[in-house]
Amino acid sequence: MRAISTTYRRELSSSFFLLQGKAPKEIHAILTETLREHAPSYATVKNWVAQFKRGDFSTCDAPRPERPKTVTTPEIIDQIHELIMDDRRISAKSIAEQLGISREWVGSIIHEDLDVRKLSAKWVPKCLNADQECQRCQSCEQFWNFFGAIQMISCRDW
Repeated sequence: MRAISTTYRRELSSSFFLLQGKAPKEIHAILTETLREHAPSYATVKNWVAQFKRGDFSTCDAPRPERPKTVTTPEIIDQIHELIMDDRRISAKSIAEQLGISREWVGSIIHEDLDVRKLSAKWVPKCLNADQECQRCQSCEQFWNFFGAIQMISCRDW
């Protein structure tokens, strides 16, 4: 059996009571008695009743045409990637100001779509590809050899 969400159950209860000829106040009282602190507000019940009276029994929110669905377009992702590659120390706030989108969206795109994170004030990929891992290992070996040689020299002086 498929699970039914709590909100959907509340709306079904409201529609059921409406069909029985109950007023919004009565429906709210019944839901409050049954659901206690989980009951919807009176305003919500009143809205549901008005919606059901109009013949709209859907339980999904209507789309809102005045709001954009998302700013996560390939163009925006590419622009953010370009800004990060140009200056790895750029802040998400600065990116948001330059592109005219919210700081939260920039953060979401950076972390989810570009899969990078801030490390020591620089944006770096979360996962390295094989070439990057090989280059990182070689760089570490070079540093180790260089600093190991310095340590050996300084140890001999003592």
